[in-house]
Amino acid sequence: MSIQDTAAVTEEGRAQLGSQLRAARTKRKISLRELSRRVGISASFMSQVELGRAVPSIGTLYTIVSELGLSLDTLMSGEHSPAPQANGTTGNGAAVTGLASHSAFTASAGSALPGVQRAGDRPEINMGGVRWERLTERADPLVEFLRVTYTPGSESCAAGDLMRHPGWEYIHILSGQLNVQVAFDSDVLGPGDSMNFDSNVPHRLSNTSGEDCVAIWAVVGRQGFAHPLDLARAGASNGEESAAVEHSHA
Repeated sequence: MSIQDTAAVTEEGRAQLGSQLRAARTKRKISLRELSRRVGISASFMSQVELGRAVPSIGTLYTIVSELGLSLDTLMSGEHSPAPQANGTTGNGAAVTGLASHSAFTASAGSALPGVQRAGDRPEINMGGVRWERLTERADPLVEFLRVTYTPGSESCAAGDLMRHPGWEYIHILSGQLNVQVAFDSDVLGPGDSMNFDSNVPHRLSNTSGEDCVAIWAVVGRQGFAHPLDLARAGASNGEESAAVEHSHA
């Protein structure tokens, strides 16, 4: 499945995107007006998106997806995000269990190996000159693992309207150059460069060069899973508390 670029998007692609967003909003019992308020767009424009008559910008789509608990993976697959399984706790410290039943442990179609995604079968989204290709065989609740191409002149959002969303991003540049702004800092990444940052911090990505920028991308924590550093900090904190309790009873 491919959701095509805004300038050349098909009626079917717009309708498919709108239908998925509307179904997710209805499932979560969020009104059109409330979702529009959270995203920062008009209710009329959100309605046009759901009806397949308009396509949001990359940054706006990311915000909508985040508010609805979806991911780019699920938009590509036409599915809803699977509910994460946790150890009974809530919040950022929730640990993930039940990995044995995860899709990564299931043999892929056409291969005896698990999780194989053939190059010619990648689901993709093309929007605003940016192409996301999913590198996992199925929508993965743990990570968005992507091959992303920024064509010359493309950008994730307008210069004065930085985007932010849950998660932690990891980027490795394969070819070309990518302008990255995180909060008030910016730099240019080239082939072989890599970086990671907190996606909750306002950020912007753009390609001002004359050639495509191709990168491998991973986004973790989009659906409420804890970042490994958060788990480590929580574990250390719990250890200190336990030691204090033991000392008080000594």
